[in-house]
Amino acid sequence: MSEATATGAAPVHSTRRDAGTRTPRAEIIREPSDAAHFRVVEKPLSAFERLYNQGWLRKAMILAVLAIIWEAYARWLNNPLLFPTFTATVEALFRSIASGELPGKAWASIHVLLMGYACGVVLASLLTAAAITSRIGTDFLETMTSMLNPLPAIALLPLALIWFGLGNGSLIFVLVHSVTWSVALNTHSGFLSVSNTLKMVGRNYGLRGGAYVAKILVPAAFPSILTGLKIGWAFAWRTLIAAELVFGVSSGSGGLGWFIYENKNLLDIANVFAGLFTVILIGLAVENLIFRVLERHTVQRWGMQS
Repeated sequence: MSEATATGAAPVHSTRRDAGTRTPRAEIIREPSDAAHFRVVEKPLSAFERLYNQGWLRKAMILAVLAIIWEAYARWLNNPLLFPTFTATVEALFRSIASGELPGKAWASIHVLLMGYACGVVLASLLTAAAITSRIGTDFLETMTSMLNPLPAIALLPLALIWFGLGNGSLIFVLVHSVTWSVALNTHSGFLSVSNTLKMVGRNYGLRGGAYVAKILVPAAFPSILTGLKIGWAFAWRTLIAAELVFGVSSGSGGLGWFIYENKNLLDIANVFAGLFTVILIGLAVENLIFRVLERHTVQRWGMQS
């Protein structure tokens, strides 16, 4: 008697199959389906949804709501010397444009702003180039930005008046100060954030010097560079208007800042709001027609932003 029978266990039967034999699989038959049973998954957008997806239209709606609130509050306050209505401001704006006074003041401000902005960007580029090529350049940029970046540009205007006198020289000096440090800081931070992989790719392709900077560093760091340019523009625009208000007290010449100051003295508050409205419109135009287009053709096109 075997050991399995003695212990009461069931006998084990061999179920091993020959390795050469295979069980045939049943044939798979798929019946063709009628296309009429399928439905379109994507639902067409309604007219409201298509309009709502337009960014410019949403922003226009926001501006329209703000204008309505402005008009309603001014009519409720009923004090034109304190807060004119939106319609009175628009009328004053068109009168000043028709007379040619406001376009002349606006161009005077933009002309000075472009000179100061360009000088500030060039100086920031030189400082950043020195910072990425040498340690002493990095130390110099970090020290100067720590010292001068927190200093308001308008605080330097009294010294600028002493050094350069009344005129565009003083304005350009304070504009260069307001632009340089923000652009240099963002550009330098962008260069430092470039991945080592991209840097090694550029080196492997034999890029050196200006070609390495133009083809590797600048495209990779351009989101930070563009942010610095935006911040520098905003700082310069605010500094210019504030400086022109001081020039209005000092000399009676200037751009939009002098226009605002002069109409304040004449108690023409609608024209004061028209001047402020012009400052806002120029800021919106620069943001949407220059920086937004530049961002679309660089950052978004290169796949750095969705």
